Amino acid sequence: MTAAAIDPTTLGHDRPHVSPDDIATGVVIGRTSEFFDFFVYAIASVLVFPKVFFPYLSPLDGTLASFAVFSLAFVARPFGSIAFMWLDREHGRGVKLTVALFMLGGATAGIAFLPGYADIGRQAIWLLALLRLAQGFALGGAWDGLASLLALNAPENRRGWYAMIPQLGAPLGLIVASLMFAYFTSTLSADDFIDWGWRFPFFVALAINVVALFARLRIVVTAEFETLFASRDLQPARVRETWASQWKPILIGAFAPLASFAMFHMVTVFPLSWVNLYAAGTSTRFLLIETLSATIGTGAIIASGVMADRVGRRTTLGVSAVLIAVFSGFAVVLLGHDFGGELAYMVIGFVVLGLAFGQSSGAVASNFPTRYRYTASAMTSDLAWLVGAGFAPFIALWLSANYGLMTGGTYLLSGAVATLAALWYNRELGMAR
Repeated sequence: MTAAAIDPTTLGHDRPHVSPDDIATGVVIGRTSEFFDFFVYAIASVLVFPKVFFPYLSPLDGTLASFAVFSLAFVARPFGSIAFMWLDREHGRGVKLTVALFMLGGATAGIAFLPGYADIGRQAIWLLALLRLAQGFALGGAWDGLASLLALNAPENRRGWYAMIPQLGAPLGLIVASLMFAYFTSTLSADDFIDWGWRFPFFVALAINVVALFARLRIVVTAEFETLFASRDLQPARVRETWASQWKPILIGAFAPLASFAMFHMVTVFPLSWVNLYAAGTSTRFLLIETLSATIGTGAIIASGVMADRVGRRTTLGVSAVLIAVFSGFAVVLLGHDFGGELAYMVIGFVVLGLAFGQSSGAVASNFPTRYRYTASAMTSDLAWLVGAGFAPFIALWLSANYGLMTGGTYLLSGAVATLAALWYNRELGMAR
C-alpha cells in the first residue's frame, strides 16, 4: 500500500508545480460532484419526497413542504463554513476536505436508507431534515480554495475564461443526475420507483464524492498550494476578522450574482415541480428536456468566458442581468404550453443562465484582497446562495400556484434588480484583475 493510500495529505507532493489546466480539472471534478449531490436531492424533492415523506398532504402542499426542507441546506451552509474554516486552520486543508466530502457523501447516501412516513410517521421527516442540514453543513466545508487558486494562476488576459470553469460543474452535475433519474423513471413502474428505485442515485453520490476527493487533494496539498497558503494568499482567515475587514464587499458581492443564482433554480428545480404537478407530460420527458437544455447551457457558460475577456466581466454581468429581467417578464408562462413551451422555456433559460452564472464566481473572488480571498469568497458565496437561491423553488411554486405563472417571474426580476443595483453601486465589482 502506498503512502498516499494511507495518508491523503501526501497526495500531490510528487508534483511540485500545477498548471492552471491542472487546477481547472480539479475544480470541474469537485464542483461536478457537489452539484450531482445537489441535483439528486433536488430532483427527488419533486418526484419522490412529497409521496414518501408527505403523503398526508395534497400534491402541491407536499411539494411545498419538500421545498421547505430543501432550503435547510442553504441555512446550514454558512455555519459549516465557519466550523470548517477552524478545522482548516488547525489541521490543514486535506483533513478539512476529507471530513467535509465524506460527510456530504455520507449524508446524501444516508437519505437512501430512510424509511418513509408510512413506516415511522413524522420521525421520517425529522430524519430527512437532519440529513439535509448535514448536507448543507458539509457543503460549507467543501470550499477548497481551488477557484481562488485558479484565479491567482490565470493569465492576465484570460481571467474571464478561467472564472467560468468552476461553474461548469453545475450543468455537468445536472446532466448526470437527470439522466440517472430518467433511466429509473422510464424503466421502472411508478410503484417500484417510489418504493426503491429512487434510492440508487443517492448511493452513487458517495462513490462520486470519494473520486472527487482524491482528484482535489492531489492539487490542494501540492507544494505550490502550500506556498500560496503560507504566504497568506490562500490563508483561511478568521471569520470574525474577515467580516470586520470585508463586510461591505461581502454584502455587495453576495447581491451581485443574485440574478444568476435566482435564475439557477428557476430553470432547474421549479419547472420540474410545475410540470410534475400540472402538465400532461411525463417526468421522464422533462428530465430529458432538462438534460438537453443543460448541455446547451454548458456552451453558454463557456461563451461567458469569451465574452468577459472581450468586453469585461462587469459588462457581462450587467447584460445577463438585463436578459434575466426580460426573461422574467414573459418566459415563465411558456411552461403552460406543453412540450414546445417547456422546451423553449428551458433552452432560452439555460442560455441566459449560462451567460450570467458563468461569471458569478469570478465577480465574487476578484473583489477581495488576497489575504481574505479564501474566507471572504466562501462567506460571500454562502450568503448569495442563501438569499438568491435557497428559497427560490418554494417562493416561485407558491406564487405560481396561487396567483398564476406570471407571478413566478417576480422572484427572477428581484434578483436582476439586485444585481444591477450592486453593479451600479460598486463600479469596480467584477472587474478582472
